[in-house]
Amino acid sequence: MDATDKTAQVVPVKGFNDKVAIALAFGSSAAVMVLELVALRLVAPYLGLTLETNTAVIGVALAAIATGAAMGGRIADSVPPTRSLGPIVLLAGALVLLILPAVRWTGEALRDGGGQAVFLVVAVALFLPASLLAAVTPMVTKLRLSTLAQTGTVVGRLSAYATVGAIAGTVLTGFVFVAKVPTSTIVLCLGGLLVLAGAALTIFFRGLKAAGRPLALALIGTGLTLVAPRPCEVETAYHCARIEKDPARASGRTLYLDQLRHSYVDLDDPTYLEFEYAKNFVTAIDTRWTDKSPLEALHIGAGGLTMPRYLTATRPGSKNKVYEIDPGVIEVDKAELGAKLGPDLDVQIRDGRLGVRSEPADSRDLVLMDAFGGVAVPWHLTTREIVADVRRVLKTDGLYLVNVIDFGPQSFLKAELRTIAAEFPHVGLIAKPAALAGTAGGNFVLLAADQPLPGAAIRQRLGTGAGYIDDPAAIRQFIGDAPLLTDDYAPVDQLLTPFAS
Repeated sequence: MDATDKTAQVVPVKGFNDKVAIALAFGSSAAVMVLELVALRLVAPYLGLTLETNTAVIGVALAAIATGAAMGGRIADSVPPTRSLGPIVLLAGALVLLILPAVRWTGEALRDGGGQAVFLVVAVALFLPASLLAAVTPMVTKLRLSTLAQTGTVVGRLSAYATVGAIAGTVLTGFVFVAKVPTSTIVLCLGGLLVLAGAALTIFFRGLKAAGRPLALALIGTGLTLVAPRPCEVETAYHCARIEKDPARASGRTLYLDQLRHSYVDLDDPTYLEFEYAKNFVTAIDTRWTDKSPLEALHIGAGGLTMPRYLTATRPGSKNKVYEIDPGVIEVDKAELGAKLGPDLDVQIRDGRLGVRSEPADSRDLVLMDAFGGVAVPWHLTTREIVADVRRVLKTDGLYLVNVIDFGPQSFLKAELRTIAAEFPHVGLIAKPAALAGTAGGNFVLLAADQPLPGAAIRQRLGTGAGYIDDPAAIRQFIGDAPLLTDDYAPVDQLLTPFAS
């Protein structure tokens, strides 16, 4: 046959019509995007959510799509798609069902420092089924070519529907699936649907016997998922959350978000503070307002609602407003940590940046920034623009407190301190003496105000357990040549050193 003969015919497969082809192209591309977004959530309990992990997972997904498209075209030209299409979809579904047990067992075995190995497992677990799914569209295209004169039309139409499927998978996962059901349910349902579709195609083209082995693999994957260890009690929209009892204090509870100790709450005594940074918050507050007067406080990030409860207990009449982006965290607070919302504790499910923007000027005595994605403050909550907005919201004698975690060269801490000092005339820094000397890391509490800070009272209250600097020259020396963070330039993930080496 002459390849230049545009009237040359290719015999179409009976019963395999345009609707089936479009559904396969649409569905396989949607499944790839669901896998990509779910993979981001699977690495979060072990690596956190940073720009680097997001970029790496997206890179793996794109590599899988490119590999699968090339592989699918080659297979379609060497093996009749009627023989290979069904088993490929079926195998992809079986591999999806193996993702959860692979990641969970690896993560559990390497809980104390195997984050990179966990990511490698996630990358492999994502790459293999995503490559197989990306191979579907070129194979389906081969099946639908009835005349070479219509090659462009068929390829263009199926590519368009595949792109629409990718968009649908992205939107539905981000706006619907993750908000409504746990990640494990998403993975199991996706794997199950792919197995059913692959089995149907295999049986349609080749008979029941050909579907046996992939179906057995799918059943193994499902069984392993049911017995694999679970890294959390509750899967929220943003975190893997769990509560642990304090063996040394019967009423003590620790909230873990992903693998990090996020908050400590004493169910019987809201004035009990376990974490040093919370005690440093209180030192700054109580030396600023020594008369125990009620405060109008704004909290960015809920955690276990430790500080709002403390202020309510120690300063009756205080009004606390909290902006928290994750509704699941608030549900855990209410169900397991005894949080009671009301006039004194107004919790809004909203991004903190947008929440601060909506606040009236000169309306708050105190603003506490204690929001984290992993160990990093989300970048848009670090820039000069939001610091300026916080200053607008604070009263003249108001106080801005920020919890920062950094290690190593403390590059992010220094950049954030410079950024806050660019807006507020008075800034201070509380941390352990070794951390201030640059030989250790951990939590740092940043203070900022329009009025002078009570440095002598803060030092007296801290004693020898923590150090404090607020002298402008000492602050400038500490900051060094750290960059100023702005909405246009805020490389928070690159500056941050999450853990000491």
